[in-house]
Amino acid sequence: MAAQDGVTYDEAFWDAQAAAFDDEPDHGLRDARIRDAWAALLLPLMPGPGSSVADLGCGTGSLSVLLAAAGHRVSGLDFSARMVGAARAKAAAAGVTADFTTGDAAEPPYEDASFDVVLVRHVLWTLPDPAAAVREWTRLLRPDGVLVLVEGHWSTGSGLPSDRTRDLVLAVREEAVLTRLDDPALWGGEIADERYLVVSAR
Repeated sequence: MAAQDGVTYDEAFWDAQAAAFDDEPDHGLRDARIRDAWAALLLPLMPGPGSSVADLGCGTGSLSVLLAAAGHRVSGLDFSARMVGAARAKAAAAGVTADFTTGDAAEPPYEDASFDVVLVRHVLWTLPDPAAAVREWTRLLRPDGVLVLVEGHWSTGSGLPSDRTRDLVLAVREEAVLTRLDDPALWGGEIADERYLVVSAR
């Protein structure tokens, strides 16, 4: 299946990326400074201790493991079985508990109002129907739940501009707070494109 901007929305495509996926500094979080930067960004967004978090399009599970290590209850979901396998191995190596499942982030197999937080990083721009996906993600949130989107508009021209992502959220939520993610500590170096966070708590 083809997604926007020519990105392949296909399990085999992402399976093929799994082995080298963590080579990107912000994917593997192998550098403690990068890992700490993501923790400083995400942990204050959790609504309370032991929050239930859906990490949709979790990849190899780096953010899931980071949140689980902080005491949150994390359910990671990814299209790629190899990514999910890597995520399970990463959680086991870190000695943390997280639930990982193979499935479609655009149509997550979870019940309504079942999570305190829905976290999605660099997934929305790959999907055939971003608006429908945001509606689905909102469905998963409890009444005081928080939607956390990390996205970008890449220097190649692909991705989603921040105003587009903000508008998608505001179509179904009352709030969409935009924060630029320009800090090189998050990415392992300087960036030349638009990377950002959109948070909706209501």
